[in-house]
Amino acid sequence: MKNTKTVIETTLVLIKPDGVIRKLVGEIISRFERANLDIVGLGIVQPTYQLIDRHYPKDKKWIENLGNNLIKTAEELKLKIDLQKDYGVKDIYSLGLQIRKWLIDFMTSGPIVKIALRGPQAVSVVRKLVGKTVPFMAEPGTIRGDFSIDSPILANLEKRPIKNLVHASGNIDEAKKELRLWFKNKELL
Repeated sequence: MKNTKTVIETTLVLIKPDGVIRKLVGEIISRFERANLDIVGLGIVQPTYQLIDRHYPKDKKWIENLGNNLIKTAEELKLKIDLQKDYGVKDIYSLGLQIRKWLIDFMTSGPIVKIALRGPQAVSVVRKLVGKTVPFMAEPGTIRGDFSIDSPILANLEKRPIKNLVHASGNIDEAKKELRLWFKNKELL
């Protein structure tokens, strides 16, 4: 039988500039507290380009996935995309790089609240509380479902990332990497 400590996880949540500007910090934090997750690290930062550049992956597969997601969304909505004409790029990888730049620009546009949360299966619990990445697809009762209706096509037309209020680590390995990036050891209880 596993030790109970093996199911206790620590994960990262970032309240993005759109959540801070809309004064949703207290509401978002209270959702995690009501789920009985422990706040073991908390702070507000104005992130630098370098910090956000290190936060988002740079591998080819991840970057191409950004571009492919834009194309997939356009196809689902029966919109025709001309990469060169609409985005000034020639391939999916270049489109992904452009989207990654939009992410960095957005994430450095204002303050971010960084939160380290600990509890049983914290990564999965936080992902459920946050809701689907695309806000208009997020279930009511989730943070994104209750407070955002942004859509990928609107974001793509405006050449910006989706404003979905929060970032939550996707898995335990990502959480460990991101926590090291955003918090010093002495900042975590």
